[in-house]
Amino acid sequence: MGKVKIKQIKSQINKPARQKKTLTALGIRKMHQVVEHDATPQIMGMIAKVNHLLEVEEVK
Repeated sequence: MGKVKIKQIKSQINKPARQKKTLTALGIRKMHQVVEHDATPQIMGMIAKVNHLLEVEEVK
């Protein structure tokens, strides 16, 4: 199981509450913050829901 680095690159203003809650669940609180998670199916599903707001990089 690898890891992924997630960075928010677009604002969550004027986005649905569900997308805002997904960003919070990923641990992202502000713009350009980078968080690292294990690449589990649950995390990858959350990333897929808000991928238009994020920049994702795989860590080996």
